[in-house]
Amino acid sequence: MSETTDRRPARPRRDRRPIIPLVFLLVLAVLALGVWWNVFRDAAATDREAAAACSSAAQAPPSLDPSTVELRVLNATSTAGLAQTVATTMQSRGFVVTEFANDPTGREVTGVGELRFGPRGAEAARYTELFLPGATEYQDTRATAVVDLVVGPDFTELATPEDVAAALTPAASASAAC
Repeated sequence: MSETTDRRPARPRRDRRPIIPLVFLLVLAVLALGVWWNVFRDAAATDREAAAACSSAAQAPPSLDPSTVELRVLNATSTAGLAQTVATTMQSRGFVVTEFANDPTGREVTGVGELRFGPRGAEAARYTELFLPGATEYQDTRATAVVDLVVGPDFTELATPEDVAAALTPAASASAAC
């Protein structure tokens, strides 16, 4: 006797689903994406650091020859002879001091001092500021490149040549990197 069933015969499994290889490929793709993400992030950070170094090099004080900087040393304190002492020191460091006197302008100077200059003397004033750290800047309308170094009430001493050289060293290395 033969029996008939309503069941179909089992089909051979030819179309197996490759789940394990697909998961493996997906994990590899995620890892590759992570690696490239880090590469691009590091490259962007390097570019930002280089841009920051170049902008700080542009803002760094210029390294000038002191003999090209013409100064007037003015005393805005009640200490007699301070302008002459500072002028002598600046001359010994190679600056051209054309005059030393009491401050004739009557401007109130606070802190260690003030550097007064015109548009042509801006670079020389930034260089001179290395010798009088903490001095404020005052740009006026003078047509010459002469810088007025005005000694203020909190002045104690000028920066040492070693301090000035140390301040110029990072600027030189930063500008060389650009």
